[in-house]
Amino acid sequence: MLSSGLDSVTSLAIAQRETDIKLALIFDYGQRAAAKEIEYSLKVAEKYGIECTVISLPWLKAITTTSLVSKDMNVPRVSMQDIAEDSDPVITRDSAKKVWVPNRNGVMINIAASFAESLECQYVLVGFNSEEAVTFPDNSTAYLDSLDKCLSHSTLNGVKMMAPVAALDKQGIIRKALELKAPLEWSWSCYHGDHVPCGICESCTRRKRAFMQAGIRDPLMERLGIDH
Repeated sequence: MLSSGLDSVTSLAIAQRETDIKLALIFDYGQRAAAKEIEYSLKVAEKYGIECTVISLPWLKAITTTSLVSKDMNVPRVSMQDIAEDSDPVITRDSAKKVWVPNRNGVMINIAASFAESLECQYVLVGFNSEEAVTFPDNSTAYLDSLDKCLSHSTLNGVKMMAPVAALDKQGIIRKALELKAPLEWSWSCYHGDHVPCGICESCTRRKRAFMQAGIRDPLMERLGIDH
């Protein structure tokens, strides 16, 4: 499952060294950044020589009323202080609710498991991480464990989940990606799909903080000629 985010790009970089990747699935569920995510994911897959399939989920767009999809609402702005360890967790929980897509990961993982079973693959590869698992329960290790149990019943070949960065925060993911020379210059984290990242949504803020903590300039910003 390739979204072009830091997490999925790094997970792909790790997994392709350890196993054969048969197919990258890119999902369009009407998210604001869909076109950008598809464009960047195709670039990443091309680098690794991996076949891609873009799957459109118009019905998921139709039933999603939050700001990640609906342009009638504003995407929440989140500052560095808002995501600090000593900050009020209500802020990030509220932000998560405002970009939540109903059962998004559940839907996409089950579709991916169907492809995996059909292709006789053992795993579905996802970019879950420990930092986002705090406010997004569908990124947690508990969810991963439950998925393995469910898929053992719903797939004949017992498809399992693979989440190489599940124990890492964003800074750790960046360091691992750079170690593996993952194409972070073609990773897209912003909730918006403009030419350049907005820099103020929660995903942009977490990305910016992680690169600052790592003391490394963001390769995407460097490629785009942006100094921030």
